[in-house]
Amino acid sequence: MPFNSIFSWLIKKRLHQIDLFRKYPVDVQDEVFIKLIETARGTEWGLKHGFKDIRSYQDFQNQVPLQTYDDLKPYIERTMRNEQNILWPTEVKWFAKSSGTTSGKSKFIPVTKEALEDCHYKGGKDLLGMYYHHHPTTKLFNGKHLIVGGSSEINTLSDGSYTGDLSAIIMKNLPWWCEIRRTPKKKIALMDDWEEKLDAMAHSTINQDVHILAGVPSWSLVLLNRILDITGADNILEVWPRLELFMHGGVSFGPYKSQYEKLIPRTDMNYVETYNASEGFFGIQDQPGVNEMLLMLDYGIFFEFIPMEDYDGVNSKKVLTLGEVEKDVNYAIVISTNGGLWRYLLGDTIKFTSIAPYRIQISGRTKFFINAFGEELIVDNVEKALEVACDRTHSAISEYSVGPVFMDAKGDQGAHEWLIEFKTAPEDMSFFTEILDNALKSLNSDYEAKRSGNFILKEPIIRSLPTGTFYDWMKKRGKLGGQNKVPRLSNNRDHIDSILEFLKERMPSEVKQ
Repeated sequence: MPFNSIFSWLIKKRLHQIDLFRKYPVDVQDEVFIKLIETARGTEWGLKHGFKDIRSYQDFQNQVPLQTYDDLKPYIERTMRNEQNILWPTEVKWFAKSSGTTSGKSKFIPVTKEALEDCHYKGGKDLLGMYYHHHPTTKLFNGKHLIVGGSSEINTLSDGSYTGDLSAIIMKNLPWWCEIRRTPKKKIALMDDWEEKLDAMAHSTINQDVHILAGVPSWSLVLLNRILDITGADNILEVWPRLELFMHGGVSFGPYKSQYEKLIPRTDMNYVETYNASEGFFGIQDQPGVNEMLLMLDYGIFFEFIPMEDYDGVNSKKVLTLGEVEKDVNYAIVISTNGGLWRYLLGDTIKFTSIAPYRIQISGRTKFFINAFGEELIVDNVEKALEVACDRTHSAISEYSVGPVFMDAKGDQGAHEWLIEFKTAPEDMSFFTEILDNALKSLNSDYEAKRSGNFILKEPIIRSLPTGTFYDWMKKRGKLGGQNKVPRLSNNRDHIDSILEFLKERMPSEVKQ
C-alpha cells in the first residue's frame, strides 16, 4: 500500500477523538485540568501552591494567582540552568526563544516532551487529519513539505539545555513520519542568518515537488518572491505545479490573501489557518473557507478567559472557564499547560464565533491596541477595514503599523498615523483613506463616536513607505524571519517614530502622504 494511503488511514483515526471534545468540551477540559494538577503536584511550584489540596477549579483560582512571563521568569531561569522539577516534573531541556511583540526583550518558553508530543506535533497531525477528511483524494504525502521556520539555530544554554525558535526546536525533534517528506535539509532549515537562509532555501527547493507550504504569511511571501526572482517564473505553479496547501499562522492572512492568489493562481488552492505559539498549539481552521478555528481542547492546555472590559492584567478579578464564555465578546486568554506555565497571561485576545462547538477568531493582543482617545481600536477592526479598503481600491498591502498622533497644546485634534508598505498602491490615496476610515467606523462604534465631526479624531494620516522599508527596519533591529512580527498597533508612538527616523536616515525624501 502506498505511503500516502497508509498515512491517510492512520491520521483519520484521530477524528473520532476530536468529535468527542466537540460534543463534550467542558468534560474534556475538566479532565485536562485534573491531569495537569495531578502531574505537577510534587513539583516545587505544585508544593508552593498546595496542588495536593486542590479539589476544584475554585481551589485552583484561589491558590494560584494569574502570572505574567516576568512572574514565572525566575523559575524558568533556574530550569534553564538545568534545575529540574521546578514547574513541571519531567526533564525540561528545550526553551523556545520568543522575541515578544511588545518589547525588545527575549522570552524563553519551556518546551517539555509532553508539550512537543501531545500539543505541537498533535496539532500538526490533527490539521492533516482534518485536511484528508475534507480532501479524501489528496496526495499530499507523495510530495515534499516546505516549512518556512524561524531563523534561530539551536544554541546551548548549559549542559543539556538548549534554545532556539520554536520552529527550530520542532524541526530538530520531528517525528519520522514528518521528517521523511520535509524540505530543505536541516542544515539549511536551521541556519541562523535569515537572508542567507532565505537564498539557500529558495535554491534548494526550486527543483523539489512541493505539495505543502507552511509558515507565517509575511515571511513565506518573501521566500516565494525570491523563488520567482531566481527562476524567472510568472507564478509559483510554474515551479511547484502540485502545490495544494498553505498552512499559515502568526499574523492575519487577510492583508496577504490577494498576493497569494496572484502568486498561486489555482482555484482549488487550499489555505488553512492555525493558532500556535511558543506557549502551545491552540486552534485549527477545521472548516474549509470559513474564517474561524476550532479551539483544540485535549492538547494538555487548560483555558481560562478574561473579558477585555474587565481586564486588569494579573489583578483581573473576573476570570471565566470555557463553559462560561459567550459569543462575540473579546477575551484575554489565560493558559495552564503541560509545558509548566500556570495561569499564564498569553497576551492574545480572541472572540468566540461559536460555542457548539467552540470556534474562535484571534482579535488582537492585550497590548496591541490604540485607545489614546477612547476609541478602543483592536487588530481585528484594523485587519477587516484594510481588507475592505484594498478590495475597493484594487490595492494590496505588504506590511503596516499604526500609532496615535496626540493632541497638541493648541487643542488640535488627534489622529491615527498609518505607515503602509503597498505591494500595489491605490491610484487615489484620498479615496483609500476615506474607505478605510468609513470601514473602521462601521466596525467600531467607539472609533465612530470619536471621529464624529472631527471633534476628537481627525481622519487617518496614511504614509506610503518605499518597498522594503519594514524588512530593512526589522533587519536593523535583528528581528528578521520566523516568529518575529511587525508591530501592528501601539498605544504610543515608539514604533512609528522609530520607523520614520530609520527612513529619514536612509532616504529623507521618500516618506509620502
